[in-house]
Amino acid sequence: MRFSALRTPVLLAALAVPLACFAAPSAPSTAWDTANAQARRFVQDTMQARRIPGLQIAVVKDGQLVLSEAHGLANVENGVAATRDTRFPLNSATKSFTGVAMAQLAQAGRVDLQAPVSRYLDDLPPAWGKVQVRQLLAHTSGLPDILDAQGLLGGSTEEQAWTQVTALPVEAAPGERFRYNQTNYVLLARIIARQAGMPYPQYMARHQFDVVGMPRTTFGDSYDLVADAATIYSWFPRKTDAAEAPQRLSHWFYDLSPGLWAGAGMLTTADEVGRWIIALSQGQLLKTTGVRRMWTPERLNNGEPGAWSAGWPIMGTTPDLQVGGMGGARAAFIVYPERRLAVVVLTNLVGANPQDFIAPIAAFYGAAPTTDARRPSTKRTATP
Repeated sequence: MRFSALRTPVLLAALAVPLACFAAPSAPSTAWDTANAQARRFVQDTMQARRIPGLQIAVVKDGQLVLSEAHGLANVENGVAATRDTRFPLNSATKSFTGVAMAQLAQAGRVDLQAPVSRYLDDLPPAWGKVQVRQLLAHTSGLPDILDAQGLLGGSTEEQAWTQVTALPVEAAPGERFRYNQTNYVLLARIIARQAGMPYPQYMARHQFDVVGMPRTTFGDSYDLVADAATIYSWFPRKTDAAEAPQRLSHWFYDLSPGLWAGAGMLTTADEVGRWIIALSQGQLLKTTGVRRMWTPERLNNGEPGAWSAGWPIMGTTPDLQVGGMGGARAAFIVYPERRLAVVVLTNLVGANPQDFIAPIAAFYGAAPTTDARRPSTKRTATP
């Protein structure tokens, strides 16, 4: 996987176009009109402050999509407006969908989340086989990462990177510590394919996207030709920039091989993520008991709760539970189960970090501010 900024400057004047003129219409007038107006103003102010080109927001309250809008530009250089149909990459927020897939297989009796990985995959180093499936989901496996700061190990192909990572020693005993890495989700994709009898993307389409009604959700990266996909940008300095060079908006490319899709490969819309959250809350994807187990923090060997549950980062626990997904420093959603509330924010700016400004949006709809700091790190802003 490679990440880079294109060496072509863009016209910043395009960002001066008023954001509101690209906002798609929201749902009909509801009891949440005041909250929606507050959220809209907050989003527009935040986009200006963080210099975010394009953004989608969806708010789910009491099982209904009460707000769904798009603001700004999906493509700056050509002045293409973001719409509710624009596809944005979820990057590592894809892991929450993979968590649901594993919970579905567990519910169907096809996977035991307490079982060692060796029960389902027989081509692993002996030390890897002791890891339990649930520890892959929660990043407590202790396995080495198939990615480094430049992408796939050695800047190589997925097959070569796999050869390299399987030759590395384990970094910790299973369950000893939390450490986010992509190897866990490469293995989960293989377990899903084997136990479901179909490739990971096909399983996801059949058992989640088709069930919910997510026709625009697909897989790929910024090198793939995906219709209506938002162009990704960043304000990060380029390697060739002088130290005193002013910031400028640039293209940002990420290269994602299919074997990594379970950890970072989805492109979708805030609308469709909102519908997926509604379906999850209404028992269309999992039984209520399965959802509750999936959102229970994974405990370490010393009894302390880890930073993740089964595929979902724990975003907060007080005053009540907050779970979600975040990826690429540009996409995030947070679910407040006890408040029957969820907020989805997708952007096309690396470094926008919407997980950091979802809480004020949620407060407009009655969510109390979190008083603990359990925001898990995804380790590198340049990774999925």
